[in-house]
Amino acid sequence: ERCVPTSWTCVDVMSGSGRNEAPGVYHERLELCAVHALNNVLQERIFTQEAADEICKKLAPDARWNPHRSFLGTGNYDVNVIMAALQSVGLEAIWWDKRRPLEQLSLEGVLGFIINIPSNVCLGFLSLPVRRRHWIAVRQLDGTYYNLDSKLKGLAPIGGESDLRVFLQEILSQGPCELLLVVPRESSEAGNWLSTVR
Repeated sequence: ERCVPTSWTCVDVMSGSGRNEAPGVYHERLELCAVHALNNVLQERIFTQEAADEICKKLAPDARWNPHRSFLGTGNYDVNVIMAALQSVGLEAIWWDKRRPLEQLSLEGVLGFIINIPSNVCLGFLSLPVRRRHWIAVRQLDGTYYNLDSKLKGLAPIGGESDLRVFLQEILSQGPCELLLVVPRESSEAGNWLSTVR
């Protein structure tokens, strides 16, 4: 069972990658979930599989088998690749401590979110008893937060700030999920993604 809420409605998008029918929202789809999550949170195609593989080589230059990516080439890159990719464009990934209440999250200092969730492996219509990790992006555009999961046929509007907090709480409470805040480097240093509200 996935830990992504299924109650959110989706907006249809064109097949493949690129712009969709919701004006101004970029939503890449298909198999390279880490690359798509990066591009979806940044709202443009900046990273490719080749760029992610190059980051892997820099992270483990002498490794015979690179520990930062799937040996199957399916886009299962680890958090180190996500963090290095974001740093290359002047952003930082801040790990959200799930013991901290979401009321302490200051959304003003956050560009978007990248979330790591467990995902079932399927062969056609058959779901296998195997799980792997899956990256999804969440981004606010024109006052609405969107779930930009590359497995969705369309982007899923979440709503406003209170809806986002409910969405994040639902994800974090359902299993081994990890939440990364994507913030500008100056926000990371200033710590303004964290509210002093108790």
